[in-house]
Amino acid sequence: MTYDRLVCANCASPVNEGRCPVCRANRERMQQENFFAGMNPMALIALLTVLIAAVALLAHQTA
Repeated sequence: MTYDRLVCANCASPVNEGRCPVCRANRERMQQENFFAGMNPMALIALLTVLIAAVALLAHQTA
């Protein structure tokens, strides 16, 4: 899950804005836990498409 869609229970603002100490702490924790947490969904789809194309190219060359 990307943290840009989360809403803070403490201040009711988006977590990615980091308005309160709770938001900032959770944003930092999520960024450290997962590399893909900071990426938007379109970037993940593009990365997946490139990986699938690379595997398909390798499979085609070895056949």
